[in-house]
Amino acid sequence: MAFNSVNRRFVAGLALAGFMLAAAGCQSSDNGILDFGFGKKDPTAPPPPQDPKVVASQLRAYCPKVTLRDGTAFFNTYAKGATAKPKKKKSDAPEGADAAAAAAAQTGPDGAPVDPNRDPAKIIYQASIADVTRDCTHENGQLTMKIAVAGKVVPGPMFAPGTVTMPIRVAVQHGPDVLYSQLHQYQVQVTDPSAATQFVFTDANVVVPEPTARDYQAYAGYDENTPAPGDKSKGKRKKRVAATN
Repeated sequence: MAFNSVNRRFVAGLALAGFMLAAAGCQSSDNGILDFGFGKKDPTAPPPPQDPKVVASQLRAYCPKVTLRDGTAFFNTYAKGATAKPKKKKSDAPEGADAAAAAAAQTGPDGAPVDPNRDPAKIIYQASIADVTRDCTHENGQLTMKIAVAGKVVPGPMFAPGTVTMPIRVAVQHGPDVLYSQLHQYQVQVTDPSAATQFVFTDANVVVPEPTARDYQAYAGYDENTPAPGDKSKGKRKKRVAATN
């Protein structure tokens, strides 16, 4: 009987020691020791990163931003033939002096070349774009945009009442692909020489395929690279004359 009593006490002591070791292991799991993944989550830990994919509801609310490219916010109209070219006279100056004087006359105060067709003193109208905005609708697998451009026309030194025609281009791109591009010859009547004339141009027919991501880019601004309709001075081919022997 004494042996059984001693044996039971020994087994109970081993069980108590094992429990104390297990408790110590649980308490030490916070510092990474004996941590088998059963510890509680830290409530202050940041949430896991979300899936970057855009959901359908976000695409239906997506409206591409409209920006102005560099150099497309201003447009000047110049007077042609405002001053007559003086007749060339003989000069007693040394050879090469006339050429140097002519070159100096075609440069500004900073030494930069001056385009005689863009003389600031010959500006009739100076137009500028102050703001751009847009509105979008999604329907039948297409994105329809209404792009608006707001600006003003300021009279220049050679101002005369009349109509200024401004070449305004609206375009939408998806990476290198041009989805929409239209050049508008927008006209504004200017009559007041003492104040700026405000204008608002709208292109309501910008239709492109429905985007699959938020990666479209829209542009609006002046485009002077394309000649206006009726300008016969540009792009006119010369007639060929038959050669005679």
